[in-house]
Amino acid sequence: MNEAILGGLIAGGTDPADIVATVRRAERADQLAKRHHGITAIAGAEEPDNNRQAATGSGVVILGVKPVGIADLAREIGGSLAPDTIVISVAAAVSLEQLEAALPAGQPVIRSMPNTPAQLGRGVISVSAGTHCSPAQLQLAKDLLASAGTVVEIPEDQVDALSAISGSGPAYAFYLVEAMADAGVELGLDRELSLLIARETVAGAGFMLAEAGADPTALRKSVTSPNGTTERAIATFDARGLPSIIADGARAAAERAAEITKQLG
Repeated sequence: MNEAILGGLIAGGTDPADIVATVRRAERADQLAKRHHGITAIAGAEEPDNNRQAATGSGVVILGVKPVGIADLAREIGGSLAPDTIVISVAAAVSLEQLEAALPAGQPVIRSMPNTPAQLGRGVISVSAGTHCSPAQLQLAKDLLASAGTVVEIPEDQVDALSAISGSGPAYAFYLVEAMADAGVELGLDRELSLLIARETVAGAGFMLAEAGADPTALRKSVTSPNGTTERAIATFDARGLPSIIADGARAAAERAAEITKQLG
């Protein structure tokens, strides 16, 4: 995810010379430097102070470690941050309150929730501003993240709901492809062929949905002829309660996100 954002920043016009990436291993640092020519990549194995070095003099710092390590990282770099440095966290379940408590008082903080299609520049990236983040600083963050996908601004109390839809959502689509492929095999198709057509069908439908202003209901109706095969399939999905199953799954994901936040804080 972090490399997806890194690639998006460069694709969006950010000068690679202005980017410093920190990682644990020297091999990973070399890989990043070669793949994204012009950036500086510092490995903790060689420079134990690499995070503080990167934070010093930076206008924007993106924290992309696992949720359990965010508070420690924030405390580690706190003394190296300028008062107006914008700190963006892309860690799930770590609240703005937890971030602000681990950083110097008054530090501008933004909580962001990207999803994996950001790797292709087609992600959904939410931003929620902290107590000391100005509108101009929030706009800067939006502009930086926009190269990785669609940026939406939401209040923090909606982050868990967004995560249940966009954060976990790619897995739902992949799960659908698995189920469609299995269904094709049951109907007599070769496994490899069934997976191919299921994958390409969902990908193609995604491209149709990506058109500006595309209405999923209108698209569905356009391929659902009265008394036809698709109508019969949709009626079966409805009768088996598929919409409710999806809603229950999303609710469970949101509840789990809230549980993790409590465990971390």
